Amino acid sequence: MVEVQRASLADRAADALLERIRSGEWPLGARLPGETTLGPQLGVGRSTVREAIRQLSGRGVLESRQGAGVFVTALEVVDDWDAVLRRAGIAAVIEARIAIESEAAALAAERRPPQALRAIRRELAERLRHRESTEGHVDADMRFHRAVIAASGNPVLLELFDAFVPRLRRAMIDMLRLGRHLDEAADGSAHAELVEAIAARDAEEARRLSRTHLDALKDALRIPRSGH
Repeated sequence: MVEVQRASLADRAADALLERIRSGEWPLGARLPGETTLGPQLGVGRSTVREAIRQLSGRGVLESRQGAGVFVTALEVVDDWDAVLRRAGIAAVIEARIAIESEAAALAAERRPPQALRAIRRELAERLRHRESTEGHVDADMRFHRAVIAASGNPVLLELFDAFVPRLRRAMIDMLRLGRHLDEAADGSAHAELVEAIAARDAEEARRLSRTHLDALKDALRIPRSGH
């Protein structure tokens, strides 16, 4: 009976944490407060907090890093997706990104309000500041691309991107750790040029730049383009 009650408390605590993540209290890549802080906030003990974190880690939303803490790795739950990708899986994710992000970039150029453009520029600057850490750089890169998609004003595209983040993040970290790097100067320029195309409201150029960047990512992974 005690075990059932504990499981129920952990489920409720996991749901409460997930809701706070969805609301934006902790952005992608953010470190959660410690168990001693979260416990009183959630009205549960430390063991229940640990179980709630384990649940969300298993669902791809959180990641525990030894000696560093617990970090947000996705903003939404993705059901039953493998944590480690086969190369074919990575190719599929990159192709899906091309479909989503090239259109989102064009829509962002057409629609973006001033505050959305400021958010994109801010995330571009953050991306440059996180090059020393593989995980930090990947998380900053994901936030930049999410800001572009958010500027499109299309919530469906944004939800699709959020669903891909757990698979995409792991693939990008693996790629960088294996030494399959993009040309850093060219990659930085590509992101900056995309921002300027969006600022100039040049939808076709934004679409082209987004597609070109993601095609280069596929090439860095040495995966042939399907249909070519």
